[in-house]
Amino acid sequence: MTLFRQAAAAVANYQHEPKVWEVPIADQRTAARLQAAREPKEEVSVVEDVDADGVPCRLYRPEDALDGTIVHLHGGGFVFNDVDVHDAAARMLANRAGLAVLSVDYRRPPEHPFPAAPDDVDTVLAWLDRAGPALGLDGPAYVHGDSAGGNLALVAALRHPGRFRAAVLHYPFLDPTAVGASYALGAASGFDPREAAWYWQQYAGTEADLIDPDLAPLLSDRLGTLPPTLVTTAEHDPLRDEGELLAARIAEQGGQVTAVRYLGQVHGFWRHPTFPAAEQLLLHTCAFLKAQVRMTG
Repeated sequence: MTLFRQAAAAVANYQHEPKVWEVPIADQRTAARLQAAREPKEEVSVVEDVDADGVPCRLYRPEDALDGTIVHLHGGGFVFNDVDVHDAAARMLANRAGLAVLSVDYRRPPEHPFPAAPDDVDTVLAWLDRAGPALGLDGPAYVHGDSAGGNLALVAALRHPGRFRAAVLHYPFLDPTAVGASYALGAASGFDPREAAWYWQQYAGTEADLIDPDLAPLLSDRLGTLPPTLVTTAEHDPLRDEGELLAARIAEQGGQVTAVRYLGQVHGFWRHPTFPAAEQLLLHTCAFLKAQVRMTG
């Protein structure tokens, strides 16, 4: 397995960075927002912050938008990132897909452990049902997430069967037991498995939560209820095997799933334009979503 050039550079930089448990969470959140503020951002016809019954969200509406809304759930190990950090990525998603994007600023642990985040997503979906028509958001809904956001997107689709026309999950973070062989990639992958364990410790409110399918959705017996689902993984990602296991279980339970492994890539590449594969994955995502529009429209 060969790391592509940009991925190798990212891994080299990662080796010199402190681990997540070595720096105060508040400091890391501030640093991520400052870095995001320096990123170039595409213009989108309408960008506005909205209050979804107490859950802050940001709505992106491209010019001549198609009928439908992508509910985007950001990654960050459940602990980090927010709508500001994912602002540039959400803008690109809206522009490439030609669909409105609703980016959800769900509550994060350790201040708000499970099930605060999936409950916030439920609140947003209920708000979208009630307030969406007045905002022109009464068309079909799609759910999209990366890493921990992929977990939340999957849980939302499982909690609300039939609610979404399609789901897109980029290298989803799914398995607190970390039994996949890809965890043997270790810190040389640019994502230390010890960090994964730390994220689960922050997210779970109790030991019992770690076997709750709403936290660990690989345990769900309702994967066959999912809408058409795209699962993407990165070759050099400790989370690779759990994403691919999810795809296999969806298929085994009768669901419609497409699974693609991006060679030479590492965890987190989706939203960073320095990776050439990021734009390709974005276009792949949009092609998948638009195909669902054509097939059901």
